[in-house]
Amino acid sequence: MSATYPRFGAEGPSPTLLDAPYWDGLRAGELRIQRCGQCARWIWTAEPLCPDCHTFDPGWEAVEPTGVVYTWTRTHRQFHPHAAVPYTTVLVELPQAGGRRVLGLYTGVDDPVIGAAVRGQFEPAAEADGWPLLRWSPA
Repeated sequence: MSATYPRFGAEGPSPTLLDAPYWDGLRAGELRIQRCGQCARWIWTAEPLCPDCHTFDPGWEAVEPTGVVYTWTRTHRQFHPHAAVPYTTVLVELPQAGGRRVLGLYTGVDDPVIGAAVRGQFEPAAEADGWPLLRWSPA
């Protein structure tokens, strides 16, 4: 695996800005996940309303950036001109966020193990006006 982890230049809030609190959280050194204030359902990816009780404007809560590897894949083909290959992507299940799963790049040396504990690490933005990233490594 490459020692340089890729950035794809697409970091930052989506055009709808529904996920802006997630990105603002990364700038603050927090992993923020959406949660309904009415029924307490954890929501990922960002939604304008709760899929269970249909309350508008769910809030965001900081959760510990720890979880377990749900699945993973290694990419050997260069899909983006700035991506050094190979790189490994993990889908991390967050027990403290109702089992919601977030996708991210894995920085461990060995292959990830399904069910293994991982910890998120905040990588600073590459440029002053850029966005930080969350990378996952063995806990």
